[in-house]
Amino acid sequence: MGEEGRVAVRNVRRDGIERLKKLEKDSKVSEDDSRRAQEEVQHMTDELVKKIDEILVLKEKEIMEV
Repeated sequence: MGEEGRVAVRNVRRDGIERLKKLEKDSKVSEDDSRRAQEEVQHMTDELVKKIDEILVLKEKEIMEV
């Protein structure tokens, strides 16, 4: 469950970064804007993976108490 969530989030990150790089290559966004957006995508990915891990720990603890 947790690993599947992390993989899904990372796949979305990969797709987003690929799109940003394509926009940059096609001169639709500047290199600076692309870099900032990629950093934001990475930050959001890190936050979501952290939340998934926290939820997984809570769920495991809940299951062990039963």
